[in-house]
Amino acid sequence: SRRYDIYEDFIERLISKGQAYHCHCLPNELEQKRKEAMARGLKPKYDGKCRDMGLGPAPGSVVRLKAPLSGITQFHDLIKGSIRFDNEELDDLVLKRSDGSPTYHLAVVADDINLGITHIIRGDDHVNNTPRQILIYKAIGESLPQYAHVPMILGPDRARLSKRHGAMSVLAYRDMGYLPHALINSLVRLGWSYGDQEKFTIEELIDKFSLKNVGKSAGIFNTDKMLDLNARYIRETSNNILAELLTPFLKKSGFHNLDREIVTAVAGTLKMRSKTIREMAEGASFYFQERITYEKKADKKFLKPEILPLLEDITERLQKLPVFTKDVLEKTFVDFLEKNEIKLKKVAQPLRVALTGKTVSPGIFEIMEVLGKDKALDRISNAVVHIRAGK
Repeated sequence: SRRYDIYEDFIERLISKGQAYHCHCLPNELEQKRKEAMARGLKPKYDGKCRDMGLGPAPGSVVRLKAPLSGITQFHDLIKGSIRFDNEELDDLVLKRSDGSPTYHLAVVADDINLGITHIIRGDDHVNNTPRQILIYKAIGESLPQYAHVPMILGPDRARLSKRHGAMSVLAYRDMGYLPHALINSLVRLGWSYGDQEKFTIEELIDKFSLKNVGKSAGIFNTDKMLDLNARYIRETSNNILAELLTPFLKKSGFHNLDREIVTAVAGTLKMRSKTIREMAEGASFYFQERITYEKKADKKFLKPEILPLLEDITERLQKLPVFTKDVLEKTFVDFLEKNEIKLKKVAQPLRVALTGKTVSPGIFEIMEVLGKDKALDRISNAVVHIRAGK
């Protein structure tokens, strides 16, 4: 390691101050002592054989911290409050291994001192490491940092979080179509709260976050809750930003040479019904397909011969429209329904299937406006041909 010189300097300082010593005990000797201690019901810690022998370095030797044999090691945790450990339960821990490499405890303390770290915020599974590191700080004569041990994040079954609970990298959630703000908001709310507020902007999090509002109990990672929050963020995000997020997903689906204005309009029709951007992309595919495929059940149920006169009538009316906007389309359909003395539901689903191939989609007027006059009429015409051909 490039930092070995720093670690070696710390070890030499500890030895020179009489706070560390060379230990020549062999691994098999130590293992035997551990077994004997456990057989007697004692804690299997080092018995201090080399502690006061004044030994120097030797092949295979290690360097140990000369830890206090009695008393209490106590610190104030910014989250958990006062925490204390009986020194008799601690050990003359190894600082330098027999191969010359530093141990974890020595390295992290040396790094934190060297980098001027004032606050150490970490998971509460590190609480038991803290007294050992504090003893190193005190032995070297350095001021202690402030500690804050954050509760662990658990799965819904209250087991330690793992991949089966949805614990994946941030990039994995990006690829699944989660918005950055939704992910940040969900993560920060695991074990932290600010009154009853559930949703925060980045600026609000910077302003309101403090360790005093971090809970002492474990946070529960709930993917369903995060999905709902993501859907809320999608609904509240501008169509223009959604188009920017949606475009890579559409390209991954094989749609290229995308018109930004159309993608923006597409996002607007799907934002109220999409929980992720990937789901939005899946729902948007019919807009960009050259030729759609009808769902079998939808085809059988709605694209029937008896609907042909209505499709032909509405096609004729749509062809005459100089403007193809949602408002104009709605007015055209009002006249069409009145003339044929029918309700919209009579023709809405057949039209929806003709335009999208599916029975679930945004409103047909929104769809037609985004598709544009030529594409919408082409799809209705294809459906007419399909019905006449007897499918």
